[in-house]
Amino acid sequence: MLKSSIRWKFISVYFLLVFVAMIIVGVFITKEFESYYLNKSRLDLQTISLNSIKKFLPENNLYENRENIQTHLINIPMQFGYEAFIIDPNRDYEIIASTKNIFINKSAIKNLNEIAILKSANNEIYEVDITDKKDNNSKVKHMAIPYLNKSNEVIGIIYTKANLKDIYEILKNSRTIFLKGTLVALFITIILGFVMSTSITKPINEVTKIAEKMAKGDFDQRVNVNSNDEIGQLADMFNILTSKLKLTLDEISSEKEKLDVIISSMADGLIAVDGDANIIHYNPSFLRMLNLKEGHMQLDYDKLMLKFSDKLTYKSIKELNTHKGSGIIEFKSGKALKATYTTLRKGEKEASGLVLVLQDITENRRLELMRREFVANVSHELKTPITTIKSYTETLLDGALEEEELAKNFLNVINGESDRMARLVRDLLQLSHMDNKKLNWNFEKVNLHHIVIDVLKKLDLKIKEKNQKLEYEYTKKMVYVNGDKDKLEQVVLNLVTNAIKYTPENGEINLKLYTKNSKGIFAVKDNGMGIPKESLGRIFERFYRVDKARSRDLGGTGLGLSIVKHIIDEHKGKIAVRSKVSEGSEFKILLPLI
Repeated sequence: MLKSSIRWKFISVYFLLVFVAMIIVGVFITKEFESYYLNKSRLDLQTISLNSIKKFLPENNLYENRENIQTHLINIPMQFGYEAFIIDPNRDYEIIASTKNIFINKSAIKNLNEIAILKSANNEIYEVDITDKKDNNSKVKHMAIPYLNKSNEVIGIIYTKANLKDIYEILKNSRTIFLKGTLVALFITIILGFVMSTSITKPINEVTKIAEKMAKGDFDQRVNVNSNDEIGQLADMFNILTSKLKLTLDEISSEKEKLDVIISSMADGLIAVDGDANIIHYNPSFLRMLNLKEGHMQLDYDKLMLKFSDKLTYKSIKELNTHKGSGIIEFKSGKALKATYTTLRKGEKEASGLVLVLQDITENRRLELMRREFVANVSHELKTPITTIKSYTETLLDGALEEEELAKNFLNVINGESDRMARLVRDLLQLSHMDNKKLNWNFEKVNLHHIVIDVLKKLDLKIKEKNQKLEYEYTKKMVYVNGDKDKLEQVVLNLVTNAIKYTPENGEINLKLYTKNSKGIFAVKDNGMGIPKESLGRIFERFYRVDKARSRDLGGTGLGLSIVKHIIDEHKGKIAVRSKVSEGSEFKILLPLI
């Protein structure tokens, strides 16, 4: 098939190129012949008019000398098919002499080309080829040349004609001869093309047959190299390729076996999916974790995963347009699996597959729960001594100590620490209640603008103390969300308070409230110290502080942003942060509108 295809393609292309080339050459030669003969007839007519006729014409009174002019005109030797006429424009363009007597004394306008005569009468040399329908549509060249007196006035017209029938007959015969020669040349070309194509396609056909055997898994094939030309080099490279391909496939097969053993022995579950959401591989741990049996597995990954989590289907992950991510699969029994996925991509294109790994985090969750309960218990235990310290401090501040000034300094420190411990206990308790779903939520229709205004009233004194410039930009539309007013006020208060704390004196704070894509958005932007890039992912962790020493000096507990995130999550919203060291931070909360 390859041999036939390449050979005939080669012959066809070769034939076509030669044929086109010969046609172009033929057309060019024919045009050159035609141009040559037409130029020759033009020169002949000019010679007759200017050299033969003009020299015997009188300088004036052509009509009075018409008999003498006729005598000279008839004696001029002319080729067959050539005619000449002398026209007097002053006598209504009468023909006063002609190589054919039948035209003498007749009107030139009626018997010759009117346009040529009129052009010549205006002192222009004019020529035109006219088809003579009476003579088998043969072409006749007409040429009119004005004859002038000494005053450069047109007193006569020398009109000549040349029948081009013989010229076009010669051209026709030339085309016939050229066509016959072309056909003979093409026949020879076909034979040569067939011979040349055979010498090229034979080794290619041999390579093709060997490639077909290689495609079936036989890599012991070799191509015989019989020449040192390009075909021989191709065969030599093909043999080298075959050897390297066999070696590579053996290595891949060995690595595949090792990989299969490793995946099958993994404690974590693993599943691989192609771009059409078809399962292409999974290990025994995957079946065990999801309580599946080998016979119950199906090729469609999305149908399988919908039984456990709609957020981990290939369709959902693809819509997120993220390279990596994770999710949790929870069972009624309390068992929990962490699913970590990585999408497969080809360059910057969309996902073309998925690899998902399952980890059993049931025990980790149990330990985390124990840790949270411990924090709650410790917080309750701390509450009593804090209350006691607070009461004694207030008593001492009332003037119970003799060294009043010194006592006040110490007691103010104790009082401040007591307040901090109280805030810590309060925050820990709130987080504990949130974690254990024990916090009471009072969801209602809330206007975010009103909450922001209330918070700004409470913080007005702090802003003035640091001489900070605060601007609040808000939309004219009412921004209503379904939320707990007190909790949302706590969120706004925390974010604005943080902006005031971490913005230096005379700094700027910008607040914005607007809507976008069915979301109410509240943004707090400052030009304070900013947050390092490596810390942005951890600022919502409990007790995490970017600068621990400075955070303590400013009275922070490390729990505020964690509480904020819990509240926003409970409202089915999102919180985002952008920051750069020494340039400030911007926090945004996004809540669904109602």
